[in-house]
Amino acid sequence: MIFATVGTQLPFDRLVETLDKLHKNQSISKCFAQIGPQGKIPESISFSATLTPLQFAKHIADCKVIVSHAGMGTILTAMRYGKPIIIMPRLAKYGEHRNDHQLATVANLRGRAGIHVAQDESSLMEKLRHISSLKASRCASSCAEPKLISAISNFINTDERELEYV
Repeated sequence: MIFATVGTQLPFDRLVETLDKLHKNQSISKCFAQIGPQGKIPESISFSATLTPLQFAKHIADCKVIVSHAGMGTILTAMRYGKPIIIMPRLAKYGEHRNDHQLATVANLRGRAGIHVAQDESSLMEKLRHISSLKASRCASSCAEPKLISAISNFINTDERELEYV
């Protein structure tokens, strides 16, 4: 199953319409989309405007691949669960976001294991045609690295008089 999520702030109709079109043409099979409260209603794929955290987690666990805007929360969730993710940036020129910061996000994440960038609708279609070849990253821990925990712990436990202020 493909699980698409666009977050809850703004609609991302280009992404949802592309998935709907592919499903209608039978290029993809089972697909569920979280479309946001004001998103365009798809004709052929199952959807919900919003999901509870429990529903979201179930869709993540059940899916083969995640398709999403370039939102860091969803990207980190995909990494945590070891799921391949296709990210497509929202663009300000289409009213999908206030600015084009998601272009910087995809530029920085391009080529990382498990993260597959679709720059536009045709690129998304191409990636989904080869869904079986999409690889996931290894599962990322939801805990911080021991070295970071130790550094923070040492800082917290340092007597204030020992700290040098610049």
